[in-house]
Amino acid sequence: MYVLLYLFFFKERRKVYEANLANVGLELETEDKSSDDGKTYFVKIHAPWEVLATYADVLKIKVPFKVNDIPENREMPMNWLSTPFRLPEQIMQPEPDFFTAPFDKSKSDFFLIDNKETFFPPSTRNRIVYYILSRCSYLGEECGDKDKKGIKRLLNNGTYTTAFPLHDCRYWTRSKDLNCESERYNLYKHWARFLFFFKEQPLNLIRKYYGEKIGIYFAWLGFYTEMLLFAAIVGTICFVYGVLTYDDNEWSKEICGEIGGKIVMCPLCDKKCGYWKLNTTCNSSWQSHLFDNVGTVFFAIFMGIWVTLFLEFWKRRQARLEYEWDLVDFEEEQQQLQLRPEYETKCTNRKLNRITQEMEPYLPVTSKCARLCLSGISLIIACIIGVIAYRLAVYAAFASIMKDSPTTNLQVVGPYITPQLATSVTASCINFVIIMILNLMYERVAVWITDMEIPKTHLEYENKLTVKMFLFQFVNYYSSCFYVAFFKGKFVGYPGNYAYMFGKWSKLRNEECDPGGCLIELTTQLVIVMTGKQVWVLHNHLSHHRKARKHPESLYSRWEQDHDLQGFGQLGLFYEYLEMVIQFGFITLFVASFPLAPLLALINNIIEVRVDAWKLTTQFRRPVAAKAHSIGAWEEILSGIAVLSVVTNAFIVAFTSDMIPRLVYMYAYHPEGDMNMKGYINNSLSVFNISEIPLANSPEEGENPAWFNTPLVFLPRYRDYRYPSGHEKQYSHTMQFWHILAAKLAFIIIMEHVVFLVKFFVAWMIPDVPSDVRARVKRERYLVQEYLHNYEVEKLKIQLSQNSNSDCNCAPMIYPSLPTHEVLSECL
Repeated sequence: MYVLLYLFFFKERRKVYEANLANVGLELETEDKSSDDGKTYFVKIHAPWEVLATYADVLKIKVPFKVNDIPENREMPMNWLSTPFRLPEQIMQPEPDFFTAPFDKSKSDFFLIDNKETFFPPSTRNRIVYYILSRCSYLGEECGDKDKKGIKRLLNNGTYTTAFPLHDCRYWTRSKDLNCESERYNLYKHWARFLFFFKEQPLNLIRKYYGEKIGIYFAWLGFYTEMLLFAAIVGTICFVYGVLTYDDNEWSKEICGEIGGKIVMCPLCDKKCGYWKLNTTCNSSWQSHLFDNVGTVFFAIFMGIWVTLFLEFWKRRQARLEYEWDLVDFEEEQQQLQLRPEYETKCTNRKLNRITQEMEPYLPVTSKCARLCLSGISLIIACIIGVIAYRLAVYAAFASIMKDSPTTNLQVVGPYITPQLATSVTASCINFVIIMILNLMYERVAVWITDMEIPKTHLEYENKLTVKMFLFQFVNYYSSCFYVAFFKGKFVGYPGNYAYMFGKWSKLRNEECDPGGCLIELTTQLVIVMTGKQVWVLHNHLSHHRKARKHPESLYSRWEQDHDLQGFGQLGLFYEYLEMVIQFGFITLFVASFPLAPLLALINNIIEVRVDAWKLTTQFRRPVAAKAHSIGAWEEILSGIAVLSVVTNAFIVAFTSDMIPRLVYMYAYHPEGDMNMKGYINNSLSVFNISEIPLANSPEEGENPAWFNTPLVFLPRYRDYRYPSGHEKQYSHTMQFWHILAAKLAFIIIMEHVVFLVKFFVAWMIPDVPSDVRARVKRERYLVQEYLHNYEVEKLKIQLSQNSNSDCNCAPMIYPSLPTHEVLSECL
């Protein structure tokens, strides 16, 4: 049943529209009892068999004609181990497996029609009704305006306030109607409750009740979560390896020991930062070893292969669903090519459509190009610069606060607080808040830009919005991570010749990495943003909780219950996909810096599946069923992220991690020729003459710590490979710097080629369509042709025998007593 809701206005327009719906064959029933406000009325719409059969023929909906006779070959060894994770068979397989063919009303006896009331599943019924509602005119024939039609226009102009298909029952109890299957109740009982988080998803029941588009989303989300399990296990093993080798960290022992206590480091910022001792970074150095070890390289390579396996196996899973859900020959254009009302309204120019031979609106090329040029590039650049400038400003503020004197008063926290750690954590937290605020603005900007381009169809609109929204969110979420990973500490200069963001006049000196490296800061950024985002999303989901009023239906009808729920909206799944794709970027683009990222994502997704299911079954009106044979534009975006992740992880290991400099030192520059890391810290720090530091870079009075004795002339250190003062090449890069740079570039080239070679080999080895699915598709097409041929031959024989043995020469009629109705079809 479909419901239209209206206020007592636009009576004439509504009267014509409902009369046209009746002419098509729909049965309308206006509810006598109005809502509590006395102004809102409900119109219930029923679709009889004749209408369903007619439009199933128009839409070429596939229906069963023969029981599937291909035996299942899914017996797995030790199959009993999966028993605890299974749902009852009637929930997993609500319908038998059939061979299907496009419905033909004139050959209805060819199909397996046992019961006309249940022959078309609920999702198909409400899709047919919506197809009619979206194409029915709301003006009389005398007006002659073909554009004045569709429920979307009527909702936009206020003729109706909302339109939605009804749920079949309340989610917490079965329907009292014995003919009702209470599918919403079954979904809530076996799928939407968190206690069933370890159970498989009833995808076929989801598809039957909500349609293929929602079904394919939950199939993808479930498959993604399953694949995350393997990445989480390997990432946890790499983290455990870092814990087990914690005591073998020779360079951290030097930083925390006597060597680190004697080394004085140059100020990290101008004026507000004083000289500091290397051993203040002791804790961050130990912490970075948990993530910056040999396991980092292995895990980066593993994730490059994992993402390929994920995408290839998903293609196979998707191909199987396409066959099982009768989507093999489905073309989205059948339901998506309808012009958007906004396109028809704003495009005043018209041209002849060569296919339909009718005049249709179009957008001139010059106008289209001008609208396409409207982008948010300047806004995105401003966002990146704002984040970097913010981090520099906060760093200077904390460096002035977190000197030795205040932290020594903090008995527990003090030894662990450094300017770098305080800045990293605080900047990450504030940056997360900024991200959440900018999300709202970016969403509106993306919608505004998409609206300015005036996409022609709903499918085109959704694809354009998908790309724009993702690009905005990509920059919003990842800009700070890219900055820390690839820019911070890379373009610093050296004492006396520091690099500044906007030139020396800006006084915004580029940030440096501490001797522990920037990897730990990137890890901190990922942990805070990923965890904060998951908590934020979960809070938003639960904050919109609406408790259903548990009154009897005699006092609180089903249509009133559903009206009080939230509307799902045309872009309902868009934000769910966006959330998961952003998460996918976090666990692939920067996973080399945080091997536990897949574990956090796995925990989040286990909760996400059940929260999304709970929202859909309890908090939202039943959405209009829609077909979809894939996840759409998101698949291309995932493939792009997969390729980019190989490059980013190679650069993180090479330039953000200290892995390559340590290996070069151990193999080529160790003074004693031994294979160990003794002396690495002293080797990795360059020397600067304190008397040569310009006044602009010198700390202000009172900024230096108490142990600093100004009359003494000593040589502070800084992180780089440069010749010391007095050398003929003073402050220019040493040969070791170029050796390390060559090793980094060689590593990037080798890692990228190895991973890409394995990726392409794996993609070539794994076919996109499983062999058994390909065989079933061929078998079904063969049977359709054979059975149709036999059906036509038998029908012809019957007609010939009737013509020879009967005085009646009339052809048999399948529906002799049913009236003829107008059929609404634009393209078929």
